Amino acid sequence: MDSVHQTQMSSPNMTDLAFNNMDFAMNLYRKISSYNDKNIFFSPLSISSAFATLSMAAGGVTREELMKGLNLAQLEQVGQPEFIPQLFQHLHGNITHGGSLQLDHGTALFVDLKFEVQKTFSDQMKIFFNADINNVDFADTKASIATINDYIMQKTRNKMKNAITSLEPLTQLMLINTIFFQGAWENPFNSNLTQNGSFYIDNYNIVQVPMMFYEERVYTMEDVPLGAKVLKLPYQKGVSMLILLPNKGMDYTLIDDQITAKRFMSWITKLQKEKLEVNMPKFSMEESYPLHQILPDLGVSSIFSESSNLTGLSKDKGLKVSEVLHKAVIEVDEAGTTAAAATSVGIAGLSLPRTFTINRPFLFFIYHEETNSLLFMGRVIDPTK
Repeated sequence: MDSVHQTQMSSPNMTDLAFNNMDFAMNLYRKISSYNDKNIFFSPLSISSAFATLSMAAGGVTREELMKGLNLAQLEQVGQPEFIPQLFQHLHGNITHGGSLQLDHGTALFVDLKFEVQKTFSDQMKIFFNADINNVDFADTKASIATINDYIMQKTRNKMKNAITSLEPLTQLMLINTIFFQGAWENPFNSNLTQNGSFYIDNYNIVQVPMMFYEERVYTMEDVPLGAKVLKLPYQKGVSMLILLPNKGMDYTLIDDQITAKRFMSWITKLQKEKLEVNMPKFSMEESYPLHQILPDLGVSSIFSESSNLTGLSKDKGLKVSEVLHKAVIEVDEAGTTAAAATSVGIAGLSLPRTFTINRPFLFFIYHEETNSLLFMGRVIDPTK
């Protein structure tokens, strides 16, 4: 066995974390998808990071469930509790190095005043995850809601207002995780060419949606066994969106069960450059998920129950996580996600290009190319919603 491979086997690295996190993403996506047939958008890396902060405080079964549910158990190193937090720290550093990528994500714990937070834990939160711990008086519901909403607004540049409207009266610990992504396309769409077109939600429902258009040499491939095509649209700064478009007449729910990190990696290795006419809907989504209701389906339950073990966070007995809110925002338009950019004019060749028309439900993944880390995953069923 070559020495390079040996070092990888002896100690997991950022790439392993990114790969395992991608499989966690697919599992979580399937759970969310099984609850509803609507648009979906979330950040797997952001969610894993948020729960990884709690793993530093968790013990016993609570910790085991977390590690297994987040698909991190096989990366653990015996006697090195800080190993995985360090991996996250390296990965985040790698993704945002140079400060060119606009990725605002915040993780904050809001703990009731009656619990005294261990200094070691709050220091680790800061060091590895740049996360905040705030003590609030949950008995004063109105003030708590205002404090938490202010925090979320600050972290998302006022994109998310009034994220929470109510709180359980017995809340002890709330985990808030927000992410806001801004990316400009490497090749912006020309907004003069955007025009309304039909988007087929299903056989019976058709909506009119602004369709963006360009003709470029782009990376694409076809996954024949899956019955879907793949298109890669690069943003500036080493991040790309990968679109997975099921073939006409193909039920997207059948595709849900087939997607894995291994499959994703096979798509990106088989991409070929080709001249295409791309038609793509503009869309924006703001989604939030109560993870305390979803994660028990992935085997993470004791942290939300009376049997919770969070002794690393507080010596006080009986501390459990009452609520976890994950909120993610995306806007996809001609320039990229938000900011406007100058349009460029391409010169067309003589041969007629093939077309890639995204006019039916599709999945998309936004990933960091150097680490193959999945930053976001989503599904568009209805771009007008």
